[in-house]
Amino acid sequence: MAEFLRNTDAFMWSMESDPRLRSTIVSLVLLDRTPEWERLVDRFDLLSRTMPMFRQRVTASLVPAPPRWQFDPDFDLAFHLRRVTAPQPADVDTLLEMARVAAMADFDRARPLWEVTLIDGLADGGAALLCKLHHALTDGIGAIQIAMTLYDRTERGDECPPKPSVPIPTSAGLLSGVRDMVAYDTGLATSVVTASVKAAPAFVVKGVRHPAGTLKGVGSAVASIYRTVRPISAPGSPIMRDRGKIRRLATLSARTDTLRRAGAIAGGSLNDAFIAAITGGLRRYHEKHGESVGNLSVSMPISLRTPEDPAGGNRATLMRFEVPAAIADPVDRIRATHDRTTKMRSEKSLSYTQAIAGVLNLMPRSYIGAALRNVDFVASDVPGIPVPVFLAGAAVRMQYAFAPTIGAALNVTLLSYVDTCAIGINVDTSAIPDHDVLFDCLAAGFDEVLALATGVWCGAPAAGDHR
Repeated sequence: MAEFLRNTDAFMWSMESDPRLRSTIVSLVLLDRTPEWERLVDRFDLLSRTMPMFRQRVTASLVPAPPRWQFDPDFDLAFHLRRVTAPQPADVDTLLEMARVAAMADFDRARPLWEVTLIDGLADGGAALLCKLHHALTDGIGAIQIAMTLYDRTERGDECPPKPSVPIPTSAGLLSGVRDMVAYDTGLATSVVTASVKAAPAFVVKGVRHPAGTLKGVGSAVASIYRTVRPISAPGSPIMRDRGKIRRLATLSARTDTLRRAGAIAGGSLNDAFIAAITGGLRRYHEKHGESVGNLSVSMPISLRTPEDPAGGNRATLMRFEVPAAIADPVDRIRATHDRTTKMRSEKSLSYTQAIAGVLNLMPRSYIGAALRNVDFVASDVPGIPVPVFLAGAAVRMQYAFAPTIGAALNVTLLSYVDTCAIGINVDTSAIPDHDVLFDCLAAGFDEVLALATGVWCGAPAAGDHR
């Protein structure tokens, strides 16, 4: 049987009928020098042979089966892995401009959903890898696992395993689509009646399609599903309300131990401090516009990945909930954030992620788009690589991830590397036209939270930050 997209992956794929909801992940890997091109090509060739999705494209299936992965008979590594020289001034701002253009451009959907560009000739003698992939391929933690197959722990390089043979695409017969659809339905009928979803499909469908009407007299699981999928009628922000297709990017950084200590001082975690820093910055941004703000809605990915899961695909679910932005005191704001994130992580709906996504895939795109475009911001905390690594002979200095806004006004993604939290900011300029003002406000929000641990107001950006 063909390999179908998981429901969560199919959801990421199908919602892009609205280009404002594109699920493109862009990352910048900053290198201390230009890596050896032949070694880099060889490493990506190995990756494409060991992880099938890097040689597969998405093709349509007969309804109700989801789209499926199919090997691209015309796979060309040179199309996906490119090399350019940075235009002047060849600095980090140049890289951010190249990254934002990549984030706004759609994929060639007749090919596998990834592109990587080596950018050399930077003014400081370094280089960068601009990576672009579709969220249907993997989630944040999965992307880190994939990256570890590319990186070495020493400058000379690790010993690579033998390359598998190149996958041989098979041509689909005339009736293969029908057979796959029947096989999918049969497999679905047997698989959904197992484990944690044994009694789920009926009330999941009812809870998603008619959430309000199913709450009364139904158990806590449906109430949890309602909280997960309930439509949001309007953004919490009185000013960040429009949505468009233009993006602007910026970066910040913070020491991991300092951000974690700031969270602990207030009785929370690093993630609580991270979200409280964002809401503190957003409160400042609203004050500069003469507006007050109360609670803001956030979408936050929750990883469901287990050690047995492969690197590909999404093993995370987006949970939407409200966080306080009006609280001025950073300690109180972290505590209030901690209370809400703790409650969210205990939602019973987490067990039914795939079933919920499957039902949402059958809902009108207008419903999905309206729900996502009323989220104020997305925040993602991705544990990265804890030790220094190398790529084809070049040392990795830092890596920033710019995850998609998927309808929100902005996405702030924290990706740790060694002892640093690299923070990538992706802004929808229709919601936030004065993005430079927002970047400064977010920097101040992080300074305020970090000062809890350092006792020092850190008003200047860290070296290499560009707002």
